[in-house]
Amino acid sequence: MKDHVEQIRKDVKRLHTQGVNLLNAMRDEQFPGEMEEHFTNVLKRNYQEFKKSLPVFKSAYQPWYSEALALVSLLLPLRANDLIRLYERPRNRKEITKENYVIEDYLNDTTITTGFDKKVVAGPNAAIPAFEQQFHMIAGILGTLDSSLLDIRREIQADLLDAELDKAGQLAKNKFYRAAGAVAATVLEKHLEQVCARRKLKVSRKTIAEMNETLKKQEVIDFPTYRHIGLLHELAQLCLQNKKREPEQAEVADLINGTDKVIKTVF
Repeated sequence: MKDHVEQIRKDVKRLHTQGVNLLNAMRDEQFPGEMEEHFTNVLKRNYQEFKKSLPVFKSAYQPWYSEALALVSLLLPLRANDLIRLYERPRNRKEITKENYVIEDYLNDTTITTGFDKKVVAGPNAAIPAFEQQFHMIAGILGTLDSSLLDIRREIQADLLDAELDKAGQLAKNKFYRAAGAVAATVLEKHLEQVCARRKLKVSRKTIAEMNETLKKQEVIDFPTYRHIGLLHELAQLCLQNKKREPEQAEVADLINGTDKVIKTVF
């Protein structure tokens, strides 16, 4: 899971950097004179060296867009349709103007002219604002990356723990009560450990009992929840350590159901 989250972080940062280069490439293709003057006179940089470092927009954009759409769909799902709208030509578009010119038009070198003198109504430079908006979506994700990844991390953790609890339920169904209880106890311990880590609470011994005490002292949980986790700990001990008697079906069911409640309500 950690590797997955870190890969997302790297992908967003890489797409942001590529977006900067694509935007500069697009501007340079449309306004080379202005770009050269800006780099030479304002930034005091070698324009020709800069120009050599730029990608060819038409060949580099599609891979960028595919990855950007996947990441926006994952991290900023409400904006995915906006990203697509800025790329695809509208099906119901009756005429092309500067306002509805999209990146797909740019890739096809679409230019709309009017009159005897072929005055340009909408041309490739009209796509620059569309790409700027797409780029700003990636920049926005970069700005809220940690909170976005935290949400994903929580979802992944919840899915993993739910899967483990499902295994415990299957073991209990087949009357392997001690094994089922041991799995549920492990899930509870993992979840409490994640809660403590997320809240940066120091716990010397990461046992259910000690983490429960710490969460109560830090007022993360109220007394009824503290007592509930304490009872679950007792059932966990029965399954993990008490060899004098076998845990009963109802006790294991209480442990599984109680753990499920904790992982869904204690964060």
